[in-house]
Amino acid sequence: MVFKRHQLASNKWSALIITILITVIASEFKVIPFNGEDFRFGLGSAAFFFLLLIFQPASFIFTGFLTGVAVVVVRIGEDMLFTSNPFWWILENHVPAFLFYFLFAVGLSVIPLNRFKTAPLLLGAIATALEFTANSMEHFVRYLLLSHVNFEFREWVLLALVAFFRSYFVVGLYSSITIVEHNKRMQEMLKVGSNLYAETLYLQKSMNHIEQITASSYDLYRQLKKQEYHSLSVQALHIAQEIHEVKKDSQRILAGLEKVTKTKRGEYYFLSEVLELVIHANQKYSELLKKQIVIHSTISIDFETEKQIALLALLNNVVANAVESISINGEIYIDVYEESHNTWFVIGDTGKGISKEDQTIVFEPGYTTKFNDQGVAATGIGLSHTQEIVNILEGNIQIKSLEKGVVFNINIPTKNLRR
Repeated sequence: MVFKRHQLASNKWSALIITILITVIASEFKVIPFNGEDFRFGLGSAAFFFLLLIFQPASFIFTGFLTGVAVVVVRIGEDMLFTSNPFWWILENHVPAFLFYFLFAVGLSVIPLNRFKTAPLLLGAIATALEFTANSMEHFVRYLLLSHVNFEFREWVLLALVAFFRSYFVVGLYSSITIVEHNKRMQEMLKVGSNLYAETLYLQKSMNHIEQITASSYDLYRQLKKQEYHSLSVQALHIAQEIHEVKKDSQRILAGLEKVTKTKRGEYYFLSEVLELVIHANQKYSELLKKQIVIHSTISIDFETEKQIALLALLNNVVANAVESISINGEIYIDVYEESHNTWFVIGDTGKGISKEDQTIVFEPGYTTKFNDQGVAATGIGLSHTQEIVNILEGNIQIKSLEKGVVFNINIPTKNLRR
């Protein structure tokens, strides 16, 4: 616990230092809009806002204070090194820059930032108002310190326009990054969910067998008791009780898995998106196996589905088997279309294929042609899961051998897939 607190504190200080350093460096890339003035529009303010969104420090005010001080100190140091201007003149020239970072951070500290992160238009409007206010105060103080009296309307307009474009640019950049990260997390969750979905089917089958064994054990107990085999009947009852405990444990595990694999309301995918995930995952899988495989795909039907977990488990099993069946180089073809109110998934490969003798047992649990380096066989439950998923979706799956490779023809009623 102490180590975690130390690590969190270290991370916060690292984020603070990164924010200050990047902001100071970015602030040196600047545009001076008003002729003869030292007021500048730099990348520093945009970088500062972006980093605050990314890191969201514990204290915006403290971060703004230190960042403002650092920017002013660096600018004063530069002028003292490269100009012959007096110190007090340099100080008055750069101190107003502190106001922007400090006031902008104060403004962000009083709004519920997390609430607005999911509303980019509103967040951009708030940031525009805060930046305009902070920039205006900096500009106004600079005019007072430097004894300027002319403060024209065009300058206010320029401040507002720069605040608008810069704020929405930062918000747009942040939103695009978060969307990419969200999609990446969703893909990872879908991949995990599809694997767990297949395992729940296997666990459900096991539970059915456990139920039958429990019933048989209890029936054996009753018969032995009836025939007055006391010690044997007690032993049979004990076996039935132990099996029942195993069943209850399995039920708890199954309930937990179903919570993970259950689709949340509103999280729907298009059929084309599911297909893209399958292709991407198996392209990576083929690279992992050091194989050069080209995956071709065509899709002539598209719709939203809430069966993405089931479809991912189904298609990934078949396509992964195709990847494994290809020795070094090869091709996989995936065709998705609709015919007679059914959605068809036709998956072919140029692998070693499946013999006609094996086609009758390929979907049986335990069937496998895959062995590891030690000669240990795989579990052989992948294609049995595939058939089970197809059956749940009220579909049909058939295998057709080719001269080189094999084709899986899967058809599922579209009404069972379409949202």
